Amino acid sequence: GRAGLAWAAALLLAALGAQAAAGDFDPYRVLGVGRSSSQADIKKAYKRLAREWHPDKNKDPGAEDKFIQISKAYEILSNEEKRANFDRYGDAGESQGYSQHQHRQFHHFHEGFYFDESFFHFPFNSERRDTSDEKYLLHFSHYINEIVPDSFKKPYLIKITSDWCFSCIHIEPVWKEVAQELEALGVGIGVVHAGYERRLAHHLGAHSTPSLLGLINGKVTFFHNAVIRENLRQFVENLLPGNLVEKITDKNYIRFLSNWKKENKPHVLLFDHMPVVPLLYKLTAFAYRDYLSFGYVYVGLRGTEELSSQYNINVYTPTMMIFKEHIDRPADVVQARDMKKQLIDDFLSQNKFLMVARLTNQRLFQELCPMKKSHRQRKHCVVLLTGEGDKFDKAYEAFLTFAVANTKDTLKFVHIYNDRQPEFADTLLMDEEKYRGKSAVVILERRNNAGKIAYKTLEETWQGSKEDNFILLDLLDQLRTDPGLLSSETVLADLNDELAPMFLIRWLYFMLDYISDCWDSLFHSNWREMMPLLSLLFSALFILFGTVIVQAFSDSSDTRDSPPSEKEESAANTEKNDASFSKESNSRIPKKGFVEVTELTDINYTSNLVRLRPGHMNVVLILSNSTKTILLQKFALEVYTFTGSSSLHFSFLSLDKHREWLEYLLEFAQDAAPIPNQYDKHFLERDYTGYVLALNGHKKYFCLFKPHRSGDEGGTLGLCEDYDSSLHTEARGKSSCSPGSRSIKNKLHKLSFWMERLLEGSLQRFYIPSWPALD
Repeated sequence: GRAGLAWAAALLLAALGAQAAAGDFDPYRVLGVGRSSSQADIKKAYKRLAREWHPDKNKDPGAEDKFIQISKAYEILSNEEKRANFDRYGDAGESQGYSQHQHRQFHHFHEGFYFDESFFHFPFNSERRDTSDEKYLLHFSHYINEIVPDSFKKPYLIKITSDWCFSCIHIEPVWKEVAQELEALGVGIGVVHAGYERRLAHHLGAHSTPSLLGLINGKVTFFHNAVIRENLRQFVENLLPGNLVEKITDKNYIRFLSNWKKENKPHVLLFDHMPVVPLLYKLTAFAYRDYLSFGYVYVGLRGTEELSSQYNINVYTPTMMIFKEHIDRPADVVQARDMKKQLIDDFLSQNKFLMVARLTNQRLFQELCPMKKSHRQRKHCVVLLTGEGDKFDKAYEAFLTFAVANTKDTLKFVHIYNDRQPEFADTLLMDEEKYRGKSAVVILERRNNAGKIAYKTLEETWQGSKEDNFILLDLLDQLRTDPGLLSSETVLADLNDELAPMFLIRWLYFMLDYISDCWDSLFHSNWREMMPLLSLLFSALFILFGTVIVQAFSDSSDTRDSPPSEKEESAANTEKNDASFSKESNSRIPKKGFVEVTELTDINYTSNLVRLRPGHMNVVLILSNSTKTILLQKFALEVYTFTGSSSLHFSFLSLDKHREWLEYLLEFAQDAAPIPNQYDKHFLERDYTGYVLALNGHKKYFCLFKPHRSGDEGGTLGLCEDYDSSLHTEARGKSSCSPGSRSIKNKLHKLSFWMERLLEGSLQRFYIPSWPALD
């Protein structure tokens, strides 16, 4: 007992010590900057320290802890709100976690007994992430194959998170509560861990964590608001189309319910005493929109009394009614104090079709007349083939009355309009003269998905007389014991889709949606989400202007290695319009003094790489907008001697557009270019300009040329602290240093020697399972 107490005391002290340590965290001290430092000073200090302590570079056992502290300090001080919070209260307003290292020791130390880890609250413990998220985790193929198709039935709310993400911990309590609440209403919930599912995070367009987004009808929308319950609920509600549920009063209920004929759908009314349509009901309307039309009656409102008395509504209990062909009485009713999703689903799925639904497309035919699963589960369809207009009304009404009286699980009653489905009618009625301008009844059973059916057509036309009723009843009785009654067999062509003329309207709606989305993205200055649209525009322009012709020699007397003189260099820099480097000075260039270099885009990607003929290779230069002119000219100089080979193609790839594609490829060349860990957003900004990849499309491998590290250009490159090229070329944004055009050119120094080794076949090859898409 005494030993146990001692352990408990030691534990408590350790916890309190850790708590104190957490409270003592001083971001200014960690970054070594004063309290009055500017953002530029803070950024400079952070970059210097992060480079020094990055675990990839620094093998000190404490480097990881130190790096996490540096990142944390920078996160607080680079955000003015958090910085002000810290200055005022000595706290950034969020729990300071312990390092993984401390926690590992602590956990290991107490392996002998169990304690509740949540008491110690380790926020970035990647080994034991929050278990409530585990069941929602999404993977790329699962998302593409299951979640996207499912988003046509329900909206999804998706959270993008990662380890070492402090804001992710902040939103956790709200997320947990909202996810639980919305899931119960029928919203799909998903979590993407950016560290393990980088491909999916990129695919969704999430460039920082945490990000929240909505998915509906396969379309992604980002959440841009404060993470509070009301905002998230409203966000999900706004994802849904606005016209799902009609508000119904005494004035419009007869018009609404009478639409069953035109829409070929049952109509649902929910009576409730909430002024606004409940979210659960909107979600239900979205899920069943292909089968049912939805109306909402607010029973507290004046002007709904006639409705309530007409259908004898108990105004104190939510009531749901389904109306089919008869609008004076509901076909089915459910009442419950608490309308739960499961209850509504069961109720609606039993009432998805009218008593005698009209076959308007192939999908409906297959659902209403399913194939038999076994001999016991024979399903027969009784089809009335009739026409539109008053003269056919009597026959239809008689058929409807018969259907209501003879409803069974094994029988489905349906009708079609002959003139809208002529092929269907002609096949079954054999184009016989006696059925012209009259109604007929056919009993059929589907045998397979290819359209094969067994059927029997009633000898006489269907007038709806008592005699007709007896004949049909007698046949259906015989059918129960003798399936061989359906003696004829034929193959039906697919039904015409009668709703197809709606396509134009749908397209219009889609365009309106798209325009409003673009406007929204602009409004939130969300350029990353606008990139696909801009990329498409630029690709179209590029196709118009074609291939870049890069000038290899300014003068025929130039030797290959001598760089062009400064005057020529500045002339080349001014000639920046990409499609015509060489047009102005054409007169003095030798006819063959150029190299054709095509931009690799999503449009020509398949032909120029994926389906490249066996034995051919595409040599691709990686460049950015700012380095394009200089690198292309140097590239042309280096590869000029190899342009005689018809099996080599030369291209360039824009890092600004296709970084994700490149990083995916480099993962297969890990020893050559380790991919940055998910420590911190700045380490995703690697500088890959000047890399050259030789891609063998047919054999699915590539060889990699990494930029040359220049020793003689100490002046310019010294500032950049260029590391040994076996490590990674560090991000060299304009803020840290702008290497002159000379040092950018030097990146491709010795490329020609590499090309020689490429042709010899002596370079290391990195094989990949398949070429990734170039989005």
